Amino acid sequence: MRLGIVSDTHGNLENLRRVAEELVENWDVDFIIHLGDECEDIKVLYEFEVEVVLVHGVYCRHYQDPEIPNRLLCQFDGYRFLLTHTDTKHKNDLSGDPDPQELAVAGEVDLVLFGHSHIPGIKQENGVIWLNPGHLKDEDKKGYGPSFAVIETDDEGILLQIIELNTGKVLEELEIERDIKN
Repeated sequence: MRLGIVSDTHGNLENLRRVAEELVENWDVDFIIHLGDECEDIKVLYEFEVEVVLVHGVYCRHYQDPEIPNRLLCQFDGYRFLLTHTDTKHKNDLSGDPDPQELAVAGEVDLVLFGHSHIPGIKQENGVIWLNPGHLKDEDKKGYGPSFAVIETDDEGILLQIIELNTGKVLEELEIERDIKN
């Protein structure tokens, strides 16, 4: 299974369209996951034949709607994912929103996918993988160019890559063999 991950599009529809085209045509992804900030931008993804999953950014008006979950717990190919805009609790969270840190410490997730900081990165802590795909702005004050992530799972394990949009260069990569439990 292949997942394409984007975050923090902030109205940069052309960059989102470029990423979606890359993910659908060259990576053959099964899903594109948008991790928030400018949830309205998701309309671009519907131009492509791909399943789309969205969580809202903390400043999106939908984030305060108790009918719409701000964080999603889901499974892809046997891995337990938390999809969230932030990697910690946020002042705009609703009272029932799960704390990403607590879920990780409790061993309830295998991967946490988040955005918010605009800083791309992959790290593994206490058996949990944390991935931030970066942002899709043309320019960002934090010094990182636009980037996205691809996660590929199979019987052997999982491969996570963060890719720079403009060059196609792999910025970070993590590969882990699947732990087969009897």
